[in-house]
Amino acid sequence: MEPFTNIRALIIDMDGVLWHGEQPMPGLTDFFQTLRDQQIPFILATNNASLTQEQYVTKLALMGVEVTRDEILTSSMATALYLNEHNNPTNSRVFVIGEDGARQPLIERGFTLTGLYELNDDKTNPNKGADIVVCGMDKTLSWDKLATATLNIRAGAQFIGTNADTTLPTERGLTHGNGAILAALTAATGVTPTIIGKPEPIIYQQALTLLGADPAQTVAIGDRLETDILGAVRTGIRSLMVLSGVSTEEDITAADYQPTWVMPDIRAVTQALKN
Repeated sequence: MEPFTNIRALIIDMDGVLWHGEQPMPGLTDFFQTLRDQQIPFILATNNASLTQEQYVTKLALMGVEVTRDEILTSSMATALYLNEHNNPTNSRVFVIGEDGARQPLIERGFTLTGLYELNDDKTNPNKGADIVVCGMDKTLSWDKLATATLNIRAGAQFIGTNADTTLPTERGLTHGNGAILAALTAATGVTPTIIGKPEPIIYQQALTLLGADPAQTVAIGDRLETDILGAVRTGIRSLMVLSGVSTEEDITAADYQPTWVMPDIRAVTQALKN
């Protein structure tokens, strides 16, 4: 295994790495104190698009960790930036499946969000049609939301997925992730979404820009082999997989790509950084 050296910046996943749902991982506060003590800059980059920057800052504060908004990058923020680079926000209407974390970055970029169709709607009503459908994790998912997304996509709207994680680690175990919602919409429309989050390199590239970091000195930390680690491989940066979330050592053995390092959890990462 490669020596754990030449680490000047970190891109850190959250679900399954820092917590399970509302339950912090053991050693969380010591991990962040070590990063501060060693002056290692980091971006918390998550595929989970349900929360805003402010909500993640608050969630970590309740766990005894202080971070700034600028240290948070969600797949919904990456999505809004990507769409802003490829579309004119003033002329683009977006229908969102997702929570505040998915909607707020689009509003901040100047996009207009459209509402739900109703059964008696005229489907040609220009005030209801969307140019883009963005789908993120949504705990208030409903038939109406799925129907509205389906109608817009079938009418030609661009189909964007904030991430394609099929599962989400929680206190109760693994539940369905955004990838399951995307699969339903793909089945209904025949259209495959453009994915912004990991394993696509877009969100990692944006994190590197925010950090101003040398990719050769940057390490991605995650718990999911097919997103966090594969995304790092595609971006050309080193990766560290913790075994506290989704993927297992057996998954690594079966994969045709590998993390640079494997550790049990963030307590082991903290110890390695101190050594």
